[in-house]
Amino acid sequence: VERKDFETWLDNISVTFLSLTDLQKNETLDHLISLSGAVQLRHLSNNLETLLKRDFLKLLLPLELSFYLLKWLDPQTLLTCCLISKQWNKVISACTEVWQTACKNLGWQIDDSVQDALHWKKVYLKAILRMKQLEDHEAFETSSLIGHSARVYALYYKDGLLCTGVDYNDELDILVSGSADFTVKVWALSAGTCLNTLTGHTEWVTKVVLQKCKVKSLLHSPGDYILLSADKYEIKIWPIGREINCKSICLQPRLHFDGKYIVCSSALGLYQWNFASYDILRVIKTPEIANLALLGFGDIFALLFDNRYLYIMDLRTESLISRWPLPEYRKSKRGSSFLAGEASWLNGLDGHNDTGLVFPTSMPDHSIHLVLWKEHG
Repeated sequence: VERKDFETWLDNISVTFLSLTDLQKNETLDHLISLSGAVQLRHLSNNLETLLKRDFLKLLLPLELSFYLLKWLDPQTLLTCCLISKQWNKVISACTEVWQTACKNLGWQIDDSVQDALHWKKVYLKAILRMKQLEDHEAFETSSLIGHSARVYALYYKDGLLCTGVDYNDELDILVSGSADFTVKVWALSAGTCLNTLTGHTEWVTKVVLQKCKVKSLLHSPGDYILLSADKYEIKIWPIGREINCKSICLQPRLHFDGKYIVCSSALGLYQWNFASYDILRVIKTPEIANLALLGFGDIFALLFDNRYLYIMDLRTESLISRWPLPEYRKSKRGSSFLAGEASWLNGLDGHNDTGLVFPTSMPDHSIHLVLWKEHG
């Protein structure tokens, strides 16, 4: 058959073949294979694998559909795909949403206004490194502050400064303090005079928190300043500048309040309340470790500790993902000789906030032991 006649015949056969049903196509292929000799079967065998494993990312799919499929890959698979070929690496590296989604899955905060795929790929690789350091218990380093002549019994941290423990508010010119006489005092910061003494606790007041309310609650409106205080058994909520109106929650606390949620620890685990309704949102049982104390609570991570270790819990899975050894120290019964440092990373790492102080505690030798984020290499 001449080449021109063959091409015409092949075109006619192709048109007819495409008009068949799948069953008819299969029967046609079976019949052609039965008529084939050794040369044709060898040719089919050599090319069958290539035909079956065609590169869908390079040849078969529109770019938008490739991006959609890639964003569902887990981190390890995503990195493996980058090694398949230059074409795969080029396509994957060009998709901003792929890397943003990967960062979100690792607990990284995302600024959607940044649409540079290379930027998010670098952030993702940094996230992988930091999460691996957490899992391998290598994310932190320690240091000490020396200079006190007696044991430090109260600590307070804000804006990079570590000082003795009180809670204050510059806008209101107010400072609040808890006391061994079971009272909470509200002070005028500039004048140094006591404005109010709040009574109602039956134990040593171990924690006070002054925070602007972010939600409308049963007793408060957004923007109100809320004072919470805690002793060994109770958390009390005091409306600032109003008639004293206590609400008690009978648990063993270490107290966290961010304007929307109240969180405290107990022998049973972590309790989280919705401040708008005072309803319990969740109870997180701490796994196989007794007496875990709460240091910080965010959207993604919680910071906990006991007498031996500092722990990080992933709140999405409610599992402990990292721990860091602590030196021998004596926990203060008042609960004020240790606290969390920088806290923004608890709401999700953003590529920049995994720096600075994580946890300070005072030591019996009058020094202050610091746990810090380790700088990236």
